[in-house]
Amino acid sequence: MCRVLGLDNSKDFPASAVGESRASFGDMVDTAAQSVDSQLFRDVMGHYPTGVVVVTGRAVDGDILAMVVGTFNSVSLEPPLVSFMPMKTSRTFAAMQECTSLCINILGGDQEDIVLTIAQRWQDKLAGIDWFPSPSGDPVLAESVAWIDTRIRDTVEAGDHWIVLCAVENMAVTNPVSPLIFFQGGYGSFVCTSLLARMDHEILPAIHAAHGVRSEVEAMAAAIGCDAAVFTAVSNDEMATVLSVTAPGTDRDGSLANRIPMVPPIGDSFVFAQSGQEQDRWIGKLRGATDDVVEIHRERLRFVRDNGYLCSFLPSEGNAAYREMRDATKQYENGRLTPSEERQIRASIGNTPIDYRVRELNDSEHYDVGSIVLPVRDPSGVYSLTLRLGSLPLGASGATVKEWLARARSVVAALENN
Repeated sequence: MCRVLGLDNSKDFPASAVGESRASFGDMVDTAAQSVDSQLFRDVMGHYPTGVVVVTGRAVDGDILAMVVGTFNSVSLEPPLVSFMPMKTSRTFAAMQECTSLCINILGGDQEDIVLTIAQRWQDKLAGIDWFPSPSGDPVLAESVAWIDTRIRDTVEAGDHWIVLCAVENMAVTNPVSPLIFFQGGYGSFVCTSLLARMDHEILPAIHAAHGVRSEVEAMAAAIGCDAAVFTAVSNDEMATVLSVTAPGTDRDGSLANRIPMVPPIGDSFVFAQSGQEQDRWIGKLRGATDDVVEIHRERLRFVRDNGYLCSFLPSEGNAAYREMRDATKQYENGRLTPSEERQIRASIGNTPIDYRVRELNDSEHYDVGSIVLPVRDPSGVYSLTLRLGSLPLGASGATVKEWLARARSVVAALENN
């Protein structure tokens, strides 16, 4: 597949298909292919994933150049050659053609923010982004998977793109993690089963800590008449259940899956202690959210920081309101999702009818509480665990909810001291 991602105008453009390599590609334009609908071309080719790279260089005047490209390929071993395909209209590549060398950065799965930052800038594209010089002196982005120092060997016309053939001068792997890919209009990361197994191994301390206080969690759930779960942050994008208990006779309609994507409203009990940039990234997962919705989630981050807990409240349908969110997390847990499926899951979670607005609890008023979450510090003092109470009795007075909070805080204390 040939696709350029967010070059100088932060849009995605499909490249024209090219035939077998010959001396010139300029005469190979098939006029019949022009009848293919461009949107159909995008949709069909979007079902094949591409890697994402950032090409960097230094202009003749010393300015730093950077361009996001999704059409990077290995071409030849003898001699070592690679290629990438920028749009003909790219102003950045026009300047790069005058560079004596270019460096190709293969990006890691957690560098999507860097891609978006570079793609949306017209100048000073690496401002605020960590990098170090390659042997040729071109920028290597910190935490990129690998870098390849090259010089342009040939530039060939191919429809609305150039095919840029580059000779490899030097190269190295600097961060052997899963790469960032672009597929079906979204960014993602390839993760094999061995990496998932490693992830499971890394949450073992959280599992041990949670099960060390299982009796306290069970006693709290039985006293309140609810289900209770302890989650741990696997990464800034996912939480995993490490303990789950349910009081006898309690309906588990509000329970979530064992692996949960951190998409607002999920994750506020973890994200509140993160940097402002990470909070913005979390909220940004709600594509097209209104200012009112964004403010609700920002207020929740402030509230949990100051009060150590958060409540959500049910609409008229009661715990059935959690059904779409629960089903979405179950689908997410199944894994092997395409980017379009993952976006649908995020939308289902973000569009929940649950009321997440912050409220002060009045002792004499009655509430249909959907869930209560409390952040928990791990032994290193980092807020990486969350205690969640769900399927709570309906119509509880504010005074009763405060009693639930007192019980939950005692469990948090046990978790933190375990």
